[in-house]
Amino acid sequence: MPARSRLLPLDFNLPRWFALVALIAITSISTLAAMWLSAFITDRMVLQEARLTGEYEQSLVRVEKSLQTFFDDPARGIDDDTEKAFQHIAALPDVLRANVYGRQGRIVWSSDRQLIGRAFGSNRELEMALAGEVVAKQASGASHEAPTKPEHEELRHRQSMFIEIYVPVRDVRGDKVLAVLELYKNPKELAGALRQMAWWIALGAAVGGALLFAALFGLVRRADQTIRTQQRQLVESETLAAIGEMSSAVAHGIRNPLASIRSSAELVQDDPAHAREAAGDIVAQSDRMEAWVNQLLSYTRPLAEASAAVTLPLLVAQCLDDFERDLERRHIRSRAELAGNLPAVHGDAMLLGQVLRSVLANAIEALDHDGQIVVRAECRSTRDGVTLSIEDNGPGMTSAQLARVGKPFFTTKTRGLGIGLALARRVVERFGGRIEIQSQVGVGTTVRLHLKVV
Repeated sequence: MPARSRLLPLDFNLPRWFALVALIAITSISTLAAMWLSAFITDRMVLQEARLTGEYEQSLVRVEKSLQTFFDDPARGIDDDTEKAFQHIAALPDVLRANVYGRQGRIVWSSDRQLIGRAFGSNRELEMALAGEVVAKQASGASHEAPTKPEHEELRHRQSMFIEIYVPVRDVRGDKVLAVLELYKNPKELAGALRQMAWWIALGAAVGGALLFAALFGLVRRADQTIRTQQRQLVESETLAAIGEMSSAVAHGIRNPLASIRSSAELVQDDPAHAREAAGDIVAQSDRMEAWVNQLLSYTRPLAEASAAVTLPLLVAQCLDDFERDLERRHIRSRAELAGNLPAVHGDAMLLGQVLRSVLANAIEALDHDGQIVVRAECRSTRDGVTLSIEDNGPGMTSAQLARVGKPFFTTKTRGLGIGLALARRVVERFGGRIEIQSQVGVGTTVRLHLKVV
């Protein structure tokens, strides 16, 4: 039944697609979160290491009078006491190299004698330290890219990882920055703690992501089972409802022809003289029931996908010729107003002919004697397609009837199954078109078929 086409396809595997998308999304988010958290904690711990080192070095400067004297006036040079104090700083645990920068950014003392007196150009961390800020930066060794600072060249070949710390050296009152102490450290305990922390963060992110994925997957799988169960129940309910409507419509449609056939048969029994007239009535009513059965089978049968170019003027002329006797018998006027050079439309000649005949039959049955039917066709542009309209000046429909017209098994006629317009809508929409119906009580009804151009 057509009800199934309005539902989600049953072959869509929601858990499988969710598993794929959720796995990619959760893995990406967990990985990025773990990397960001690990980098954040690493930076904080390295900065804390630098601040502790800075506090220690600043307290050492306050205690060592020789250092105070040197930093107050570096031009006096480095005496033995100052040299010993600097060597004491360089000999601290995990220190790889110690440099002392003057206010001009030049190294005035270094544990590496080759660096004394040198300046290395732009150094953002040194500038920040000269401004009074403790700066710490983690650097990689030989496996890293090319060194960004010339003074790192030797250390990169010796160590896999080290921390570069810039500590501002202030005067006794702490108001003025006199110099900057640069330390290169390789804190083994800190490095081990950072590696362990990174491992635990990665493990936590993996476990958290797995638990989240399992919880969501279970929920989605349960929801998918519920949806599929409800979908099957909905299809069954709609199928039963459609069968009920169909049975009611068929019973209602067949009752009147059967009554006529019975009356004609009784007339033959009572008065054989009217047998010919009664037999003609029986044949007519039988033909009507056969037409209804064929129409019902056409509605329930899947439509063919094949399409071709259909010439509307020829199709309209053939359909009007088919209803010529009915139009004459009812004294209904008809005319076709077709624009010249109409392009061919996308569809099937037989199916579109069935649509047009169904609409014409509805218009004829709605009209009394001396009614009028006008068939118009126009094409504004190839993008808009061709509009084929069938207008009648019949009694029209109310807004409530207009809202239900075109739905299966609804009809305003005393004779009919109510599937003609429903089948017409299916056919037109199958070929990319649409149907529009306008009606007003006492004015008439207009059915417009908007068809695609080939």
